[in-house]
Amino acid sequence: MSSYRDHVTAAYDSEHFRRQGHQLVDQLADYLSSATRGGDMPVLPWSSPEESLARFPGKFPEEPTGTLSGLMERVLATSNHLHHPRYIGHQVTAPLPMAALCDLVSSLLNNGMAVYEMGPASSAMEHSVLRWMAGQLGLPEGSGGVLTSGGSAGNLTALLAARQARAGYDAWGGGAAGGPPLTVLVPETAHYCIARSVKVMGWGTEGVTPVPVDAHFRLRPEALEAARTRALDAGRRPIAVVACAGSTSTGAFDPLEAVADFCERQGLWFHVDGAHGASAVLSPSYRHQVKGIERADSVVWDAHKMMLMPALITAVLFREGSRSFEAFAQEASYLFHGQDTRRWSDIGLRTLECTKEMMALKLYTCLSLLGTRFFSDYVTATFALARRFAALLQAAPDFQLAVSPDCNIVCFRYTPEGVPASQLDALQTHLRERLVTQGDFYLVQTTLPQGVHLRTTLIHPLTSEADLSALLETLRRAA
Repeated sequence: MSSYRDHVTAAYDSEHFRRQGHQLVDQLADYLSSATRGGDMPVLPWSSPEESLARFPGKFPEEPTGTLSGLMERVLATSNHLHHPRYIGHQVTAPLPMAALCDLVSSLLNNGMAVYEMGPASSAMEHSVLRWMAGQLGLPEGSGGVLTSGGSAGNLTALLAARQARAGYDAWGGGAAGGPPLTVLVPETAHYCIARSVKVMGWGTEGVTPVPVDAHFRLRPEALEAARTRALDAGRRPIAVVACAGSTSTGAFDPLEAVADFCERQGLWFHVDGAHGASAVLSPSYRHQVKGIERADSVVWDAHKMMLMPALITAVLFREGSRSFEAFAQEASYLFHGQDTRRWSDIGLRTLECTKEMMALKLYTCLSLLGTRFFSDYVTATFALARRFAALLQAAPDFQLAVSPDCNIVCFRYTPEGVPASQLDALQTHLRERLVTQGDFYLVQTTLPQGVHLRTTLIHPLTSEADLSALLETLRRAA
């Protein structure tokens, strides 16, 4: 009988790893070839939660059994295929294969990033990537930030720094009861993570003061003063305004310059949730949509959306780099030594995570080897494709475009002749369910003031106008 030592030696055997790795890369390359071609491959091979659970039961053998390739074959066959050109659903991209290979390196090295000595290469890469991103945004010298695990963690990090900077008391040390109750002014269209963040900080429901949006779902800057007054009358101290660059529901860009002017007059922190749309700065054709972002005190920017990275890689960038140390202002002597507790190289001082994967490795590698123009052209192409899709919808008498797209998110609904208005919401929901469960397309839905709409994010770089024309025909047939 094999001993524990035998099993451990086999598990870490480099030649066994080499054979498995070659086989797995071949398997993934075949999958990538099939997925990017589309063809008869369903976007989502639909199965119920119960069926999926039956395929992956929680009974595990005591002794080694099966093969990696066999298990991965099941995983590949039953997962949502984001590399399919007809994946036009959530704001999660078809990641670059090169970036996926970097994930393999990151997972094998497993260099945590709380302190520099645990991740020297990745700490330097993160610092350089963040300086480049800050420069693209137009932030001044002295700006800085961190990479963290997603937009929700990113927005929480930014708001924690805003609280420490603008609360007027040490909210980190003294807690929520250390001063008057606080609030932030937030457009009605903001992502739910903003409300979740203020509740995590203990501010309650009134920690968010909603600001109305216009017919294009953009924050109305003329409504900010009334929202501020409303908060003050309710006994709340407004400390910040959150604006969206590419809102989740419709992709709207708030008027950032007007918001920056208001924040400057009132002494408020200006935060931009640019998780999706901050990448517009990379495109000469669409950079104007984020004019004013360079005046923000903090910006969140997801590389796993419009920079083709695997999830999750979120940059939290601060106009004053020192502010990044104030979000999590505490000590941990077993990690951080000496008098200097504001070293850029000890990233755990500024993130929610202590152990953090080598996020920057993927982005740094792709920027270095593919070049920045690759990403600039990608943003330009996807935004332009959305505008052509909007024109296609406007030309079709049986479809209704919700609003002209600001970025690569397009909302619309199917409105065939003879269907009563009272049944249109149910029709959109039914059509979406039909397409998703049959695997024809993967798209989502959203509810706007006019009712339920189908929502597409044209994030796959290989999605074409032919795919979008086929979407409209498929919807007509399904109806």
